[in-house]
Amino acid sequence: MALIVQKFGGSSVGDAAKIKHVARRVIETQKAGNQVVVVVSAMGDTTDELIDLAQSVAGDPYASAREMDMLLTSGERISMALLAIAINAQGGVSRSFTGSQAGIMTSAKHGDARISEVTPTRIREALDEGNIAIVAGFQGFNRDSKDITTLGRGGSDTTAVALAAALDADVCEIYSDVDGVYTADPRVIPAAHKLESIDIESMLELAAAGAKILHIRAVEYARRHNVDLRVRSTFSTDPGTIVYSTKPAGDNMEEPIVSGVATDKGQAKITVIGIPDQPGKASELFQVVAEADVNIDMIVQNVPTGSDVTDRVSDISFTLPLGDLGRVAGALEAAKPTLGFRQLEQDADIGKLSVVGAGMKTHSGVSATLFKALADAGINIEMISTSEIRISVVTNAKQLDDAARAVHTAFGLDSDTEAVVYAGTGR
Repeated sequence: MALIVQKFGGSSVGDAAKIKHVARRVIETQKAGNQVVVVVSAMGDTTDELIDLAQSVAGDPYASAREMDMLLTSGERISMALLAIAINAQGGVSRSFTGSQAGIMTSAKHGDARISEVTPTRIREALDEGNIAIVAGFQGFNRDSKDITTLGRGGSDTTAVALAAALDADVCEIYSDVDGVYTADPRVIPAAHKLESIDIESMLELAAAGAKILHIRAVEYARRHNVDLRVRSTFSTDPGTIVYSTKPAGDNMEEPIVSGVATDKGQAKITVIGIPDQPGKASELFQVVAEADVNIDMIVQNVPTGSDVTDRVSDISFTLPLGDLGRVAGALEAAKPTLGFRQLEQDADIGKLSVVGAGMKTHSGVSATLFKALADAGINIEMISTSEIRISVVTNAKQLDDAARAVHTAFGLDSDTEAVVYAGTGR
């Protein structure tokens, strides 16, 4: 008997008909001889609607961070209860659990808590009694504060992977509205084709680069705890894409040079112009950014200019989440007298394109193919960043989709058939 953890996103449980459909799929999985744990997100746009409701009663509802977590976790509790009711109505036997009831312990940070421990005692008891266990995603419980916490947007993926690791599940299946992991976002590139499998390192890079099919923290957790993932659609019987944490025994095939192309329009760029070229200035600058509690991505420092060592200056550019642009720019402007730079430039109209593939470690010519494709398409590059299995570039946001299509074609990733997106949201 296999133990399978299945996660269904908001588009999969968006209304009563979809919940009943999911219930049938879950019951079929159990009848095939498996123990089943299901993790659910809030229905459709419920989380966004709850945020809008909170903003209608308070200008800054997140000032009451604890209460926002209490509010937002209600969306997943609605989904878990409705799914359990639907399963029971269809002849199955199920029990629903909140994150805390499922034994998911977290840090105390409201809105973006980290999982510290998973003790799924009640889940195991439910499974041993023949139940299908339904768990509310996105949430946990902090022992010290005794408060409910949330894991951040996309946290239901992380809930599912954490439970799979704690239960030693055979596989963690992530259901969405596409048939698996594609070589690019099929909404942007309809010619993208589905991958049968992908290694966890490449999947991590794709998630970090903006691919929305899997939440990056979930992929990190799967890599750390050796959890195999299967990404598939709620609305078809396609087997999906296996994301393997360790290469399967007997698999002697080489890794693909490029597994996929990812784009991210949620980035912004700050350029600090004329900062003194002195030891410690970069440290001071990024300490200000760190104190603003912001993660940065790409960093580029220009060659210093100036005729004398004492007056040499340079420019430092970096990218960050678009929603953090104003806060970081304000913090840097406040620190201008200490940092000593001349001016600050902000650019909210950028996009990041990344090509990812484990085979890049052992094949030459990837950079040449990438930059020729961008040049032929008339795409200007503003920044470049690389790792062993990824090359990322920053360009103008308006050119990003054209750039992605050109690069996807240049690496021979186009399919002859158009990808199917069943519900239209990707989650």
